Amino acid sequence: MASSGSAYLLLDVAGTTCALPRGAVAEILPLPDLHTPPAAGGWLTGFLNLGGAPVPVIDLAALLGLHPAVPAPGVYAHLVLMQGEAVAYLVDRVADLMTVPESAIRPAEEAGTLNGCVAAELVLDERLVHALAPERLLTAQERSRVDALARAAAERLAALPHSA
Repeated sequence: MASSGSAYLLLDVAGTTCALPRGAVAEILPLPDLHTPPAAGGWLTGFLNLGGAPVPVIDLAALLGLHPAVPAPGVYAHLVLMQGEAVAYLVDRVADLMTVPESAIRPAEEAGTLNGCVAAELVLDERLVHALAPERLLTAQERSRVDALARAAAERLAALPHSA
């Protein structure tokens, strides 16, 4: 009988290992060239053109306060495109996909985490890994502003003539 557990994607975020539930991730992409409008800055890195739709790219390390926004991501950087929402997170590297036994998953204390974004602690060998709750990474106000910038980027893109 297979052991029960939950699948997590392990991420390197500014030297800190974090995890996202596998079910929350739609796709992992190597870092392409991003469109960076003047309104981008801080933790909003720019926009990924995904089939003609601009997807906001957020520097997860800068968002979590692990380091200021980095002007040039490393060569191994990845984008983690989220399931069910038009947003991608820039991470230094996607390290692994693993099934974590339920006995190694502990609920996290909400106090002291950005927006309560740490949902659980994963006990992996001798280390503790923070499992992030994707729905709590951005506040409602932050999400609203990012959505407005994405709409503006889509309008600019739509105003351009189509190439033949």
